[in-house]
Amino acid sequence: MVVKVKLLLFARARELAGKSVDTLILPDAISCHNLLEIIVKQYSLQQIRNNILISVNQDLCHIEDHLCLNEGDEVAIIPPLSGG
Repeated sequence: MVVKVKLLLFARARELAGKSVDTLILPDAISCHNLLEIIVKQYSLQQIRNNILISVNQDLCHIEDHLCLNEGDEVAIIPPLSGG
């Protein structure tokens, strides 16, 4: 089964993707690793791929997690932040 989720892109991810919000159609059962690969490829995020954090409904995911997505879930791509 597939679900429609809201994708939020922040900071460098937003710059590389050229947008801050999008909609994705994804399998309802997916690994965090596969989700990351889909997003990196679709939004040209290869240069920050190794530093991206993913959250689903504001809960951070670990690369080894298996996710059960629901219609309307919010997936956020959080790249490394700099500051002082």
